[in-house]
Amino acid sequence: MTTTAITGTTAITMDAARRVIENATIVFADDRITAVGAADDVTIPDGAEIIDGTGTLTLPGLIDSHAHAGHGLTRNLGARAGGDAWFQACEDLYTRGSTAGFWQAEARLSALERLKAGITTCTILLGGGADHYRTETREAGDLHCAATREAGLRTMLAAGVNRAPFPKTYRSLDQSREITLSFDEQLAVCAELAGAHNDLLGAGTGVCLIMPVYQPDEVAEDPQTLRRMCRDVMDLREKAGLLFTQDGHRNGSIELAETLEIIGPWSYLSHSVDLTEGDMAAARRSGTSIVHNPSAIMSVYGRCPAPELRDMGVNVALGSDAAAPDRGYDMFRHMAQCLHYHRRHFRDPDVMMPIDVLEMCTIDAARAIGLADDLGSLETGKKADIIMLDREQAHLYPPIMPLTAAAQFANAGDVDTVIVNGKIRMRHRKTDLDERAILTSAAQELTDAIARCGLEHLLEE
Repeated sequence: MTTTAITGTTAITMDAARRVIENATIVFADDRITAVGAADDVTIPDGAEIIDGTGTLTLPGLIDSHAHAGHGLTRNLGARAGGDAWFQACEDLYTRGSTAGFWQAEARLSALERLKAGITTCTILLGGGADHYRTETREAGDLHCAATREAGLRTMLAAGVNRAPFPKTYRSLDQSREITLSFDEQLAVCAELAGAHNDLLGAGTGVCLIMPVYQPDEVAEDPQTLRRMCRDVMDLREKAGLLFTQDGHRNGSIELAETLEIIGPWSYLSHSVDLTEGDMAAARRSGTSIVHNPSAIMSVYGRCPAPELRDMGVNVALGSDAAAPDRGYDMFRHMAQCLHYHRRHFRDPDVMMPIDVLEMCTIDAARAIGLADDLGSLETGKKADIIMLDREQAHLYPPIMPLTAAAQFANAGDVDTVIVNGKIRMRHRKTDLDERAILTSAAQELTDAIARCGLEHLLEE
């Protein structure tokens, strides 16, 4: 057994009492925390490795509850073109212009960025949105899971089916042919991925299911087919013991999802803007969680009523919506954005507080994926997923009010040390990954994909 003790740190525990402990000691043996408390109250076992936490803030590993594979290579594209240029580019690149090398390079880049930002667990959608998932074969999913394991992180891979009607046409990842893809074929690949990779706490890779968000008018076009698709997805979810997520709820769609019997305590729904009273009541009744993405484009088009939902007792987590087109995997940025977003809406600086947003990307996010007993706080018995921030920074001084400092003033660059499953994955911002190779490959794969799709005009500033 390997035992490690972090000493002299300020621990923001996010435990039930939301304790903030100055001069704290945190002990973990192998992959589990064995003690958390003030230095005078914790005995460090003989032979333990000591990590000097002087001048640091220590938190549970951050959890990003909604992101997209692919977006790491499409950030900034179309900034001059505006409109829907970026959305169309994603569809072109993800369904026709991408190769296995593209998905591998993006997965490694995304993992590196998340590691550097202190995100130890993330839900990643295997594609660019509700309409184009790379589940024609296992290859893209396998590559993403391999990159997760290489970085030593945890990723919940959301694998799913495209929007009806079917069939859909993709270009194969080897660029040799067109592929005609059916709903049943995609769902079968999802089942294969779940069988191979669904071990989030152990191996670090989990699988959940996803299908597009539908509106009432779409259901009315072919209700029999859509209800059959929903039943098939839910049958696989129940049989394999999987979670279920969706991307893009808005304006009546949660209430509809409840009637379609596709939400429950095992689901978490992203964006959820401009909700009706019926949507909010359905979220509360069903026990589903909501994932708020305050930095996303969808939060420009509409507003997620995150404070109101929390007041109703609905569990609300925080998501980045991934690295493109105009954001990134900095959950500290998204915490601050969340605070200002709702304070501006209500014209009230007290609507949300730092503790609220910290909960949304730690313990409440763990609750959304059914793992609040294992992740999301620094407590005895939980997984040793721990991040340490370098507090010796001008923007984090004077050294007072550590919880507020973390939520309102910290950024991804302050993350000094990252521990996942009891293993140190980054120390003093140095990882064991070949970071230069990851960056070089990402740049080349984007250049090649842009050329294949003829999208060079989207590189103009």
